[in-house]
Amino acid sequence: MSAELTQRVLAGERRAVARAISAVENETAEAAPILQRINAHVGRARVLGITGPPGAGKSTLTSALIGEYLRRGERVAVVAVDPSSPLSGGAILGDRIRMGAHQSDERVFIRSVASRGHLGGLSRTAARVIDVLDAAGFGVVIVETVGAGQAEVEIGLLADTRLVLCPPGLGDEVQAIKAGLFEIADIYVVNKSDLPAADAVERELLAVIGLRAYSGWKPRVVRTVATSGEGVAALAEAIAEREASGSARAGRRERIRRLLAAGAADWLRARIESLPELDQLCDAFGRGEIESQEAWLRAAALVIGETKK
Repeated sequence: MSAELTQRVLAGERRAVARAISAVENETAEAAPILQRINAHVGRARVLGITGPPGAGKSTLTSALIGEYLRRGERVAVVAVDPSSPLSGGAILGDRIRMGAHQSDERVFIRSVASRGHLGGLSRTAARVIDVLDAAGFGVVIVETVGAGQAEVEIGLLADTRLVLCPPGLGDEVQAIKAGLFEIADIYVVNKSDLPAADAVERELLAVIGLRAYSGWKPRVVRTVATSGEGVAALAEAIAEREASGSARAGRRERIRRLLAAGAADWLRARIESLPELDQLCDAFGRGEIESQEAWLRAAALVIGETKK
């Protein structure tokens, strides 16, 4: 059954994609065979992470970006990580409600997943859900985290481009985010920029960016009003520039290093162990060295497509 389901996922059949995600999210018996079979078909999607404090307008901006990508001829998938219901453990679905205008479009797939108590702003199986959507042929996968604070920075490990929303009204805006979220952003989005304090937020962000040295991509600041769509096209252009710069791909290696060093590589280890090339990797690196960090890093590079198979 999993072989047939995988073929339907690869063909982009929506019901099959939904069923595969459910299997992966709930870690059923079907999950491992599905992930193994789709492994050769992942690594094509551009993964865009959207994070920020509660009330920043993440869902509204995500909806606006979906519309912009559709106008550019893209197929778009969204993984909206919601808080878990204290009764059922499922996603509360607040994010999906705000993106309802796109639900009926065949080029769009929106999935709410429950955080289920997982810290870091994501769900434990978020990386595997992204893989399913990637294999199904969605060119852009947007991952929206739960309302995040200084420590919820896990999206930095999964996304190629990271947006951090910095709306006016947080008090000391930069102080509110600088210890965690501020450090992972590729693009800072001053959403709700029609509010009076938006100019001050933009100045503070630009000042802090100016104090730091960057060897590659230098973060941008983009102003948006997601409710009206103002600035969304300019944001999409900034994202495209980031993707074209090569920094997104170059940054993956460092993110994999951090992930391995943090010991949070369960999803990556599962992917590596399912590789058909694992035996060759063992031979190449030495059977006794496949557990070394460098060997895992090379295997990880294979997984994310930094080396040719």
